[in-house]
Amino acid sequence: MSTTIIASKYDHAGINRKIREAGGDCEITGCLGERFIAAGLESGHIEIDGTPGNALGAYLNGARITVHGSAQDAVGDTMNDGEIIVHGSIGDAAGYAMRGGRIFVRGSAGYRAGIHMKEYREKRPVLVIGGVCGSFLGEYQAGGIIIVLGLNGGGKPIVSNFPGTGMHGGMMFLRSDCADIRFPKEVKARRATRGDLAKIDGILDDYCAVFGLDKAEILDADYTVVVPDSSNPYKQMYVAN
Repeated sequence: MSTTIIASKYDHAGINRKIREAGGDCEITGCLGERFIAAGLESGHIEIDGTPGNALGAYLNGARITVHGSAQDAVGDTMNDGEIIVHGSIGDAAGYAMRGGRIFVRGSAGYRAGIHMKEYREKRPVLVIGGVCGSFLGEYQAGGIIIVLGLNGGGKPIVSNFPGTGMHGGMMFLRSDCADIRFPKEVKARRATRGDLAKIDGILDDYCAVFGLDKAEILDADYTVVVPDSSNPYKQMYVAN
């Protein structure tokens, strides 16, 4: 990466202009809350030092972003393809309406991670949170896979209140027996089987490779799988009889 962009010299439009001039392959230094970085980017690999602001990788369409730090809200908003890797933690609404690609987070996430995630044909988005999540995880989830590993959670529950509210598609995998978690009536939460875990085996391979983790150690725990209780529990709210 020969191109270095000093974030403090530009507004968000200027940063994105420089990214495109570099063909998507660049390093951004001194990032401190700059929003919309790499919005809609189709190719290239961006390395970010610092803390990018809201909507990092919004509408991302194939590029790869690596953040050596934390990120703020709405990481991967309406992301279509590509990969976002965050070595710290992230704010609220990560993966909002995400419809493809992968987001890997080493730390924790705020509220409403995975809200409105969806999938279509070969497009199946993946969100992996290494730490813990706030309330409303997977709210109105319509597709894709959410994995929360509960590593270094500081004694907090793996997910806070109301996980899976309005969920009508996709799957969640929580590395916990979730004995103290109250799930809404529209989902089924049960202990994951070997067959269930086989569905995320390749994802965990890649996640552990990115962050230098021991996959065997991560799998040495109870997992809870969460799926919708019916194919469309909210159909009556949106379709006229």
